[in-house]
Amino acid sequence: MTITLDLPQELEHKLAEEAEQLGLSLPEYALRVLAASGLVGMMPRTGAELVAYWQCEGVIGSRPEISDSPAHARRIRATAQQRQRS
Repeated sequence: MTITLDLPQELEHKLAEEAEQLGLSLPEYALRVLAASGLVGMMPRTGAELVAYWQCEGVIGSRPEISDSPAHARRIRATAQQRQRS
């Protein structure tokens, strides 16, 4: 099905920026946003549900350059803890 939307220019730019950050086309990103909106009432409640959701979304395994995820998480945490707060 094809739908044509007249979006405010600011919203179009915001969506386009978010799509670019994720490496997606604007139509693909918009489709993901619309599909995810139906999941609001079905948010994962357990760790297993969260992992299953991430697997369905293709998040797990999407960063092959990270070979040691616990070490990567520790580096991120250390960086965040050293950050100056304003």
